[in-house]
Amino acid sequence: MTDESGQAASSLRLYITPQHPCSYLPDHQAKTLFLDPHANKNSWLYQALIEMGFRRSGDMIYRPECDDCQACVPVRLPVNQFTPNRSQRRAWQRSVAQMSVEIKSSEFNEDHYRLYESYISDRHPGGEMADTTVEKYLDFLTCSWNETLFIEFRLDTRIAAVAVTDVLPSGLSAVYTFFDPAIEKLSPGVFALLWQIELAKKLQLPWLYLGYWVPGCRKMEYKTRYQPIQVYRENQWQNYQEIAPITLKSLSRQKKI
Repeated sequence: MTDESGQAASSLRLYITPQHPCSYLPDHQAKTLFLDPHANKNSWLYQALIEMGFRRSGDMIYRPECDDCQACVPVRLPVNQFTPNRSQRRAWQRSVAQMSVEIKSSEFNEDHYRLYESYISDRHPGGEMADTTVEKYLDFLTCSWNETLFIEFRLDTRIAAVAVTDVLPSGLSAVYTFFDPAIEKLSPGVFALLWQIELAKKLQLPWLYLGYWVPGCRKMEYKTRYQPIQVYRENQWQNYQEIAPITLKSLSRQKKI
């Protein structure tokens, strides 16, 4: 596979980490495969790699590569085929009348960072993300080699949510969304994802990449509520509804591909 700049994805240098505690499943050990940090990266290369289940964190491109577990399942949504369910329609109608939306650049924004701090403190107390700093925030969300949007949602005059979104040649990639925990009843995360779907349609991009769905991880269950979702298994994208049910037990037994 060759990207638009002529760089062959198959010739890239990759490294793998030693085992480390899994971020998603307790009592699991993980390994991470990552692209050479010194490789020349651009949006076309990332498009080729995201098609093979890779993601980015900051400037680093990575993919889980665990010995005995395949629980991190890459998922993507064909936006033109998406039909919201009743709950999603309610979330859209509830928020679209109350929230204004503005697309910001990836430059540091103090208000965004304070909202991120509040969200992490509420959602991940005591976790590895809890000890956040401005440097860690920027290293996690921003990227020097790809266009990244900070989609800002305001409720009245205050910032209610931010959806960090990468723009790729064939789709949008949902990097991370954080919101004011005090307005959780408005379903700001659902509204942000629905807005990303509409943005992809407007830009005539066919896919919204949603990262990893992890069966058995409650915080990741929401991704399969957006249908018709596709999953990356056995080196190909497959329709979630057309394959055998995926469980954590089945993925733990799955051999490495």
